[in-house]
Amino acid sequence: MTGQVRTVDGRVAGRRGQATRQKLLDCLGEMLSSSPYRDVKVIDVARKAGTSPATFYQYFPDVEGAVLELAEEMAKEGAGLTELVSGRSWVGKAAWQTSEDLVDGFLDFWRRHDAILRVVDLGAAEGDKRFYKIRMKILNSVTNSLTDAVKELQAKGRVDKEVSAAAMAGSLVAMLASVAGHQKGFTTWGVKQAELKPNLALLVHLGITGKKPVR
Repeated sequence: MTGQVRTVDGRVAGRRGQATRQKLLDCLGEMLSSSPYRDVKVIDVARKAGTSPATFYQYFPDVEGAVLELAEEMAKEGAGLTELVSGRSWVGKAAWQTSEDLVDGFLDFWRRHDAILRVVDLGAAEGDKRFYKIRMKILNSVTNSLTDAVKELQAKGRVDKEVSAAAMAGSLVAMLASVAGHQKGFTTWGVKQAELKPNLALLVHLGITGKKPVR
């Protein structure tokens, strides 16, 4: 944890206070993995962390405030998803590798943060601008890099000029996010994870390059 951590009333938290605050966040994250967001109560989080509701309220105004803290931390990590695309080649065999790496990284990120992402999606769908901004921060990290990739291919004459780079990139990222959030559901359709990844990578490759992959 970097920078000063403050309590709700503005005081700077000491090392023990920071540790307690982080433990509350960790316990909340665990609870979100097994309980519906609306069912999580301050007293339950405090009890799991071995402290009191009064201590919880020293660091967070309510459960939603703590969830937003978790979401912001996740979004910071999500910004790193751009590394899966930025500066990577979309030509020849390298393009297929880039497509596979993007799909692997995207699905892995969603699996690791499944619980908090479900809450973010719920909040965004309900019109909460705070959650919407966090969701877009994560998606933009990949969308912007993919947009640049399409534009670069267009500049080299490898992709039709009529293709809207931003629309193509945004559509692919929205597809990836939707699929990533529905990974468990694919098993009900008889689709294995090992089958999902290469087919998703194929769609990404076709969308960016307009060509069948060279493997």
